[in-house]
Amino acid sequence: MLSLYLQYVKGMEAREAGLVLVAQPVLMAIVSTFSGRLSDKRNPRNLVAFGMGISAVGLLILSFISSETTIIYIIIGLIVLGAGFGLFSSPNTNVVMGSVDNRVYGTASAILGTMRNTGMMFSMAIASLTIHLFLGESQIIASNIPQLILSTKIVFALFTVLCFIGVFTSLVKTDNRNQVIKSN
Repeated sequence: MLSLYLQYVKGMEAREAGLVLVAQPVLMAIVSTFSGRLSDKRNPRNLVAFGMGISAVGLLILSFISSETTIIYIIIGLIVLGAGFGLFSSPNTNVVMGSVDNRVYGTASAILGTMRNTGMMFSMAIASLTIHLFLGESQIIASNIPQLILSTKIVFALFTVLCFIGVFTSLVKTDNRNQVIKSN
């Protein structure tokens, strides 16, 4: 959605918009390298919750964009979001993989990857549906830019709420070792 916003509202070329958007995955890659090591030394559930909380703040920042929003503001939101995802991702994998017996690591890893992809798919579906609800079948043109901005704000606000809920679900502690499907 930010790519569309940057191209249609800010008038950027696709390449320029991509350069702005790369701030998030770059910071995520940097932060995840040390958060993975940190999750081996500290309680990874707390890091997961903290990362999810920072992600919620990044999404909240982005939920206030308007046609007057500066590129610096967007980059700051993306940096916060990238830091949150970086703090969440590696420790989350650590929690999941640490909660299963080593005989089912492959299955747990496959399920984790499937759930990540499913989450991304649902995120895209929600974003696409929201844009469609506000713009219908029409192309993005100058007269419907306000609807594009509103749909973007709503999507970021919705994902902020979901991340906020995720903070609390990340802190739930269960002992799954005895509940793992036993392989014979």
